[in-house]
Amino acid sequence: MVLVGGGIMSATLAALFGVVAPDWSVTVFESGPALAGESSDAWNNAGTGHAALCELNYTPAGPDGTVDATKAVTINEQFQVSRQFWSHLVRGGMTGSPKEFITPVPHVSFVTGDEGRRYMRARYLALKAQPLFAEMEHTEDPAELAGWIPLVMAGRDPQEAVAATRSVAGTDVNFGALTKLLLADAETRGVAAHTHQRVSSIERETDGRWKVTVDDTRTGEPKVVRARFVFVGAGGGALPLLQKTGIPEIAGFGGFPVSGMFLRTTSPELVSKHQAKVYGQAAVGAPPMSVPHLDLRLIDGDHSLLFGPYAGFSPKFLKAGSMFDLPLSVRPNNLGSMLGVARTELALTKYLIGELLQSRGARHKSLQAFVPEAEQADWDMITAGQRVQVIKRDPNTGKGVLQFGTELIVGGDGSIAGLLGASPGASTAVSAMLTLLERCFPDRIAGWRPLLQEAIPSYGRSLNREPELLAQVRADTMQTLELNG
Repeated sequence: MVLVGGGIMSATLAALFGVVAPDWSVTVFESGPALAGESSDAWNNAGTGHAALCELNYTPAGPDGTVDATKAVTINEQFQVSRQFWSHLVRGGMTGSPKEFITPVPHVSFVTGDEGRRYMRARYLALKAQPLFAEMEHTEDPAELAGWIPLVMAGRDPQEAVAATRSVAGTDVNFGALTKLLLADAETRGVAAHTHQRVSSIERETDGRWKVTVDDTRTGEPKVVRARFVFVGAGGGALPLLQKTGIPEIAGFGGFPVSGMFLRTTSPELVSKHQAKVYGQAAVGAPPMSVPHLDLRLIDGDHSLLFGPYAGFSPKFLKAGSMFDLPLSVRPNNLGSMLGVARTELALTKYLIGELLQSRGARHKSLQAFVPEAEQADWDMITAGQRVQVIKRDPNTGKGVLQFGTELIVGGDGSIAGLLGASPGASTAVSAMLTLLERCFPDRIAGWRPLLQEAIPSYGRSLNREPELLAQVRADTMQTLELNG
């Protein structure tokens, strides 16, 4: 088994292989100098542990104001699957304390204005009815909010309409640390993880195996590995590699790269006043990726706050990629999809141009909408991860559509697969890789099911429909992952 990319997806799949097929030979190739150096790195993502507790784009409101909780329930279920699997690995001896990668941090949704307040009430009622969200709190009282999020409320107009929900079950996840722990644990079972190894081509051989050509980025020396199965989990680098395989399933897919930028402060005074992750609403016409949020981050023992995102643009598909990544990804079979998106996503184009033209003062002004008393000198701008949004062909209309999510591509016989896209990505990695096992190894999944259910008690079941199982799973994961304190 060859896994391309040393991030959270490959690490998760390697760990799952350790559960269901520990005798298989698994090799991971990472092009960078270190594992988890791109999107999985803690500074290249928000570390929210996307559980739909605070992300408002997962709970859209209809024309009548009714809020649909379906997507939020699905994503929360998927995050609970991840937590169960991490707990299983910790109990099995994955070294290090869980606090190295997961820490309790309340998740808060915050809105202003009468319309925002009406939406928040409807959202709260829709989520509160779901067992997964039964512990959620709601308030429209500025004094109570000042206790929840003092940094956000300080200096705010007392007459401004405000509303929020809070879940104390939220977490901050260091996916970089988690990836390294997963792969270090896998290496004790014989998995080989190599850095400085760039996969340059993947070709089908006559016997059905895959010829994987790997170049050493330090010496330029190539080598060839033959594999029965290949997973391309290389983040933004996945699309070009899947295109090189020639599998028909990748036809019509394209990618649109967007850089994430954040304002960061390490001021102890400011951090002490904001012990939460707070998500607001995207501006009218702005894409879901633009949802403003102010996050407490706990990385390698240091506390900081990140506010953003501010969008940037680069044709690179990875931070360490090439300026030719985007133009070289355009093929005859996806040109129509990409041109179609260029015509239909005018709001995205307008948003990106506006972001790119923003001055430092304008960016600080958007921070002050969240933190009224923010001082420009306390914050510096950092560039986070490079994301490649999925462009795909709508099977009904044949037109290109931009997808703000992830897409699992599986070759016809299941011997090759790859993952495209971004959020909620890392948080739902275990569910994504379980789907991969089901689609790529359908003849084995029945035999693997008892092993998977032992590692993930809710596998094949719904926590939201089984409150007793939910209570059991929640108590177990909180204790094992040390989330009670």
